[in-house]
Amino acid sequence: MKTTRLSLVVLAFLALSVFLSPFLVAQNVQDLLNKGDDYLDVKYDNQKALDTFFEADKISPKNWEVYWRISRAYVYIAEHMPENSSTAKDAQLAVFQKAYYYADQSVKLAPTEAITYVRRAIANGKIALFKGIFSVGGVVNAVKADCDKAIALGNGGNYVQALAYYILARTNAEVSKKWKPARSLLGLGWADLDVAITDYKKAIDLYPNFRMFYFDLGYAYMRKDDYADARDMFNKVISSPKKDENDDSLLISAKAILEKIKDK
Repeated sequence: MKTTRLSLVVLAFLALSVFLSPFLVAQNVQDLLNKGDDYLDVKYDNQKALDTFFEADKISPKNWEVYWRISRAYVYIAEHMPENSSTAKDAQLAVFQKAYYYADQSVKLAPTEAITYVRRAIANGKIALFKGIFSVGGVVNAVKADCDKAIALGNGGNYVQALAYYILARTNAEVSKKWKPARSLLGLGWADLDVAITDYKKAIDLYPNFRMFYFDLGYAYMRKDDYADARDMFNKVISSPKKDENDDSLLISAKAILEKIKDK
């Protein structure tokens, strides 16, 4: 009788373990994702964030939530890599390409999630800027297409949608610097500074008090010689709280620009 009872207890325990196992794995993965996000957004330790996301990948392979975060960490790491030699630049490009790979995988795994397209657009945008946007017209068009798709999906929350509008705005702004007939030959005739300004404003409406958004809109206004609105944006850079690892440098740059345009 005791043996039978013991066997029943063991069987019950095993059954409970099987039932709880997926829940425990999911909880473990979410804890790692939260930890990695904290490394990126609070501690600004990009390498530890990447290591943490790869821990999550071991527990839950081919997880789109893990993959887009790996892409994000790679972008942040690449942004801070040295660029003082051709070898260093090649290494930096390789990391941006890793960021693209993981973002692309996340799109394939979750094609109805806006964040996956946003992260792929960011990685692709970095590659385009690195190579020269007018030498990789197809990549630039892919960035625009991913932003359009993310906006059309409309999910992910205000920050994700704001990023989609911001990347789209910045792409329009950068491409519009080149003479339109010349870029039209590359399939980039759609770019327009006024459209960029409109999209920057949409990003700010969705996610206000973010220095990067104000800074780039201020620069766009300067290109149109609209210095009153430019000063307003750079002052908002100064008054906004720090939310990103690059915010300190944006603050310094905004103050310097305001000094230069104070009488314009």
